[in-house]
Parts: sequence; C-alpha cells; structure tokens
Amino acid sequence: MSLTAFVSKQNFTTKNAMASRTMQELLKVRKQTIRDSFSLSENDEHRLENVLKINGVQYINDSKAVNVNATYYALESMEHQTVWIVGGLDKGNDYHSLLPLVREKVKAIICLGEHNFKLLETFENVVEYIIETTDLDEAVQFAYRLSEKGDSVLLSPACASHDQFEDYQERGWLFKRAVRNL
Repeated sequence: MSLTAFVSKQNFTTKNAMASRTMQELLKVRKQTIRDSFSLSENDEHRLENVLKINGVQYINDSKAVNVNATYYALESMEHQTVWIVGGLDKGNDYHSLLPLVREKVKAIICLGEHNFKLLETFENVVEYIIETTDLDEAVQFAYRLSEKGDSVLLSPACASHDQFEDYQERGWLFKRAVRNL
C-alpha cells in the first residue's frame, strides 16, 4: 500500500507526513510502523474535523489550530467560501500572512474573544462581514446566519484558548455541541 493512501488531502498533513516519512526512513523504522502512524493521525479530533453538514454548509472543527501557521494551512485547505471563526488569547500573533487566503476564501469573520483589536485591524477592510463576540454559541449562530449552501464554517482560532476555555479540546467540544444544537 502506498504512502498516499494514508495521508489526508490537506497540504499541511502531506508536508508533515513527508517530513515524518523521511525521518523514519533515515532511522530505519519498519514500513508497517510507518503505515500505522499515518492511519492513526488521519482523523485527529479538533484538527480539520468535519462535524456536521447542515443545509449544505459544512462545519469544521479546527480548534487545535492555536497559532497562525496552523490556521494558514486550514484556510489553504478550504475548497469553498468560508465563514471563519477566529480568536482567543493572542500571544503576539501577526496575521498578515493570512491576508491572501482570507481575500480568496473567506466571506465573513467572527472574532471570538475579548481582545480582537489586531484581528479587526488586520481584516476589517478585507471581508464584508466581521463580527465580534465573546460567546461560542453566539459565534456559531452568527456563522449559521452568514453561511449559504455550499459554504464552510471553520473554527480555526489561530490563538490559544485559555482566555475562555480550559484548553483547545474544550473549545472544540463546545463548538461541536453548538453546531449540533443548531
């Protein structure tokens, strides 16, 4: 069975898989061990996890994206117009590298958290709709109203979760619960 059978379609996973594969070959790791490692990471919870499709809109949990680089790859993998839920505890992030992807793929931004100044400053003139909220349920409700059939709603915060949540996992679980309650 080939390596490509075990890696997902997202570019970030492919790049990570290729680097991992190279290291495993250099260290003479058995091929079956390599195959097993790819199959385990293929469907990580909170990493580009498809939650539900509602009225033709795919809701995606990427709560594990706690930095700009992880969110870059999440946005890069979006194939449809996206309502992006972003924000949390900003640790000096520079969001400018996301501008080309936001211009191309994001139709609305929902800033989740109390300190959204840098997000607003970076993206306010890039998308038609940019909304602030401190409540995840409300963020999901806004995303529901702003999305249309064929769109995606992506929770990919680019920030740590500790301003409102215990960790990224709790944020992801609460996102999934909010989506299921739509």
